[in-house]
Amino acid sequence: MSLAVRVIPCLDVDNGRVVKGVNFVDLKDAGDPVTLAAAYDAQGADELVFLDITASSGDRATTYDVVSRTADQVFIPLTVGGGVRTVDDIDRLLRAGADKAGINTAAIARPEFLTEAANRFGSQCVVLSVDARRVQGDTQTPSGFEVTTHGGRVGTGIDAVAWAAEGASRGAGEILLNSMDADGTKDGFDTELIEQVRKVLNVPVIASGGAGRAQDFAPAVRAGADAVLAASVFHFGVLSIAEVKSELANSGLPVRR
Repeated sequence: MSLAVRVIPCLDVDNGRVVKGVNFVDLKDAGDPVTLAAAYDAQGADELVFLDITASSGDRATTYDVVSRTADQVFIPLTVGGGVRTVDDIDRLLRAGADKAGINTAAIARPEFLTEAANRFGSQCVVLSVDARRVQGDTQTPSGFEVTTHGGRVGTGIDAVAWAAEGASRGAGEILLNSMDADGTKDGFDTELIEQVRKVLNVPVIASGGAGRAQDFAPAVRAGADAVLAASVFHFGVLSIAEVKSELANSGLPVRR
């Protein structure tokens, strides 16, 4: 029996409120994270991802408070990312109630961070977030996908597929794969990106970016995703967790009801 496909709402949090935009700009308020998290737990979400999108510049104390209040309300795994730079940051998040820490920019700057985190907390607590975008005719990135930072605005020249594989080899227990081209567009997941990453990985892949309809999720799983993540379609009531799971089940994919 294959493992159930996980359906994961993502809360992009800015100064203690959930927000959503297209490609991380034109952000709209989508509500209180604690209230939304509790609603998703009740709806049957398998996990929650919580991204503090202004953590790099903002005040972390707000985040720990919101994480703590969210963890009190939900009984499903909670991954928190955004501004995680040291093992002490991870320690504080886990103590606040997170189950896993999402790491992005800090790992690009210093890949050894992934190994240090995995050695201290276990690989199951370490999620490498990869924000990938397509590049044309770039010999540096043979996969055709480049790792970006700053919400997709800054290119790194690092091949996204190779980086996902390196991250797993260094201790990341899971890859959160976000297509920056598809993010917020509601045109469907980038299956080509998912397929390429799946070929080089033996750890779970969470596909993110592009969900617009219930029918968008199954192709991402067939391309190799173990879990599917979405934000605005859930926050603004376009889709419910149950509708997505129903569509996955109707497509012959295992889900936890």
